[in-house]
Amino acid sequence: MGKYVIKRLIFMVFTLFIITLMCFVLVRMLPPAELPPGDPHTKIVEARREALGYNKPYLEQFGIFLKNVFTKGDWGVSDVLYFGQDVFAIFVSKLPATMIVNFYSIILSIPIGIALGIWAALRKNTWVDDTISTLTMALISVPSFVYAFLIQYFLAFKLGWFPFLMKEGTDWFSWPMFVSMIPAVLSLSLGVIAGFTRTTRAELTEVLTSEFMLLARTKGLTKVQATVRHALKNCMVVIVPSIFGEFISIIGGSLIIEKLFSVPGVGQLYLNSINGRDYPLFMLLTVFYTAIGLVAAIVVDISYGFIDPRIRMGSKK
Repeated sequence: MGKYVIKRLIFMVFTLFIITLMCFVLVRMLPPAELPPGDPHTKIVEARREALGYNKPYLEQFGIFLKNVFTKGDWGVSDVLYFGQDVFAIFVSKLPATMIVNFYSIILSIPIGIALGIWAALRKNTWVDDTISTLTMALISVPSFVYAFLIQYFLAFKLGWFPFLMKEGTDWFSWPMFVSMIPAVLSLSLGVIAGFTRTTRAELTEVLTSEFMLLARTKGLTKVQATVRHALKNCMVVIVPSIFGEFISIIGGSLIIEKLFSVPGVGQLYLNSINGRDYPLFMLLTVFYTAIGLVAAIVVDISYGFIDPRIRMGSKK
């Protein structure tokens, strides 16, 4: 296991490096954002860009970028969206909104998704199973921003239960703030609920038809007892790693949902940095999102070995 983890970490760092290099070169190929004519900050920006090597070959620019990050912890300052402000400080200030909205969505999705999956598996080939399976496929097939428009139209506009946009401010745990988050949370949750439902149903359906389940029934256990004691335990080998992956991915958030509901998080900041060609912000957020995805994949893989000791990650036998 130790060798496997080290190997995966090395590949993760290498992959992160390649993706970062590609994004850096591609974004630097775009012309830098121009300041308005007569802007008093023009000379400052030009001097800063000169120091960062904007007029040098791309690989040399990338070397300067890496040197500043690793030796000084300096990701740069914003030239466009937040002029003169440290991009890492901006990122940290936007992170709580993304984490909280996505955390609420996961807390809502896990129990509902697993419960629906169990119900569908126990009622296999009945109207309950058919209904849940149909809804699950529909929810998985439809993009999350479609849910967002429907939720805004019915729950915010027609019924008036919730505001269209998330409340401004940093009182993250107040009741008005929580209510304003609900439309965004629901939009993020529907697809996740469908994913957990499908995974749970598929795994539990397969386990319920296994030979050891028939043996458990012949020993006198009821269907409920056999399901709780044996079937669900085996299903968790697949379900729990997916939960770990979702928790790690919480910070990633949803770019489109944050934009639609005006969530002041890193997702909306990422889109704004692309539109505004704010190079330092774009690179920091690109590294962040890439690292989150890679870490989530490693955590999911490693968790299999801890959940079921019979699994030996990286073993050739």
